[in-house]
Amino acid sequence: MAKKTQRLKPDTVLKNYWRNNEQFADIFNAVLFGGRRVIRPEELEDIDTEESSVLENKEYVESIQASRDNAKIRKKSTEHGAEFVIFGIEGQEHIHYAMPMRVMGYDYGIYKKQYDSNAQRYKTADGINADEYISKMKKTDKFIPVITMVIYYGERVWDGATSLHGMLDISDEIAKYVNDYKILLVEARKNDLVLHNANNIDLFNLLEIILDRSIPKNEAKEKAIQYSEQHKTDRNVIMTVAGATNSKIDYDAYTKGDGRMCTLFEEIARENEIIGIEKGKAEGRAEGKAEGKAEGIIETGLEFGLSEEDILMRLQKKLNISLQKAQDYMDKFAQQTV
Repeated sequence: MAKKTQRLKPDTVLKNYWRNNEQFADIFNAVLFGGRRVIRPEELEDIDTEESSVLENKEYVESIQASRDNAKIRKKSTEHGAEFVIFGIEGQEHIHYAMPMRVMGYDYGIYKKQYDSNAQRYKTADGINADEYISKMKKTDKFIPVITMVIYYGERVWDGATSLHGMLDISDEIAKYVNDYKILLVEARKNDLVLHNANNIDLFNLLEIILDRSIPKNEAKEKAIQYSEQHKTDRNVIMTVAGATNSKIDYDAYTKGDGRMCTLFEEIARENEIIGIEKGKAEGRAEGKAEGKAEGIIETGLEFGLSEEDILMRLQKKLNISLQKAQDYMDKFAQQTV
């Protein structure tokens, strides 16, 4: 029988992983409370199946789930009744430089849906005052808070903004008057999370090994294999690692259990090698195009008697490059053109 090799879709496999309440509660406890077990798995319910009196509009509930990678509602009993919180996880394979705005949009969407659902109760002014009727909300109405976590699974250090202010061209003098919106960011490649769930511990340890750019891929593969064998890593974690790193996996070897980690990480190493080759080719093609344009700019400039300074300025402006790079092109092509 032919090998059954398939690329796991990162979004799908990560959503499936974080659907587990124990793992979901553990990551939020690590990020929000330093590892203290404040959120209990038994308090969590998937938001697309929650039909409590607080979330009685089914379309509203489904629309929340549709906009999030993972979303759960926490219902905790208190002496005053029940406390609700909505938790969401957004997975990122690549750096997104508008992430604070995206998270703000996700969270606003949930609050807006709560508002719209709540407003349905006030189609007439019966029993409410004029301000409440205009607001479609009573003074005593309260919404469920939303907490969103972004988990980044990429190799590079996250160099994007982690708050709305980081996306703005704003002075310190004005910044204090502009509302900010911060994101909870977890970098899988390097973190100091205090985790208790064994699967979460293995997941982040393996991702840290695989995403470590300071060591050769083959060395990372061997370290990952050794780690997984020592810790008897769960099948679900291995599948999630493969999905998060956008790798292929041999299901035949995997199902038999013989060398499953070796097979997996061979594929990961191969995929990373292919990606590196393709990236190198793409960079080479881009450099070739840039050199061709640079040569044309230099040739035209010299024909029209422009000074070297003017040609260097044109190169920087037209190709969006540094002065040093422009000078390199000048040194390379000026003599050929003369």
